Amino acid sequence: MTDIAIETRELSRRYRGAVALDGVTLDIRANTITGLLGRNGAGKTTLMSLLTAQDRPSSGTLRVAGHDPFERAETLEQLCFVRDNQRYPDDYKLKHAIRAAAIFYPNWSQELADRLIEAFRIPSKPIVKKFSRGQLSALGIVLGLASRAPITFFDEPYLGLDATARAIFYDELLSDYVAHPRTIILSTHLIDEMDRLLERVIVLDQGRVVRHADVEELRGGAFQVAGRAAALDAFLAGRPLLSRRGIGGLASAVVDEALTPETRAAAAEAGLELSPVSLQDLVAAYGVGDEAAADPTPSLRTEGHRA
Repeated sequence: MTDIAIETRELSRRYRGAVALDGVTLDIRANTITGLLGRNGAGKTTLMSLLTAQDRPSSGTLRVAGHDPFERAETLEQLCFVRDNQRYPDDYKLKHAIRAAAIFYPNWSQELADRLIEAFRIPSKPIVKKFSRGQLSALGIVLGLASRAPITFFDEPYLGLDATARAIFYDELLSDYVAHPRTIILSTHLIDEMDRLLERVIVLDQGRVVRHADVEELRGGAFQVAGRAAALDAFLAGRPLLSRRGIGGLASAVVDEALTPETRAAAAEAGLELSPVSLQDLVAAYGVGDEAAADPTPSLRTEGHRA
């Protein structure tokens, strides 16, 4: 049985009546890359803040590497949390950030850090406060990967990076993960781009877990069907529907069940077209859209209402 790196039980967080997380129960496997997916305000950043002891839950329990991480130095040394809005002291330059990380993280790889700094072309002379959004993201990626922390969290790590820099990140993450397996949790809206990285996904919506499954299991448990609206609606009768879209006399839908020979035959008879569902489309079908911005903790929903 696979070891569990993170456990939560009925984990909740409220801020002055607003609900950020609502009864989240999860077992996150060790040595896997897990995607944390959801719209802005879904609770992704809040969950990661709780798991890294940067916040305390309102109720429920959590264990990271077998312990509650809050004020436990031995556990905190095993964690690295790269936030999308990471802050540094005003006078910090690149060398200061690297030096501090090398001291804090027991598994730090200076060789990897140097290679990534060169690949991302991070400048050494200006203070970090003057970095562009992309340069800040690149620095966060360097710290997150070179830390080789047993449990590493990336919160929208690609903001401001161009396509080339994002490709460098994906390739380096996979390469170093294969050589040095560890637990990695990635919060992202770029689902299609990161599809090849993810082994499991957690989908959050309004502070609750909508799905938590292996990526291949998720894909294999649903399909897309399209064609004439009337024929489609007849085909969908009695089937578990995730989403339906239509324009004019045509429509498409995502169905929450595995394809069977009988299903294929019924679709063919109705003149409908079947196709696999991409992870992006599948997550969208659960009510989670693809958005470009990060997930700030203040973007919450009030109880019974969306903010």
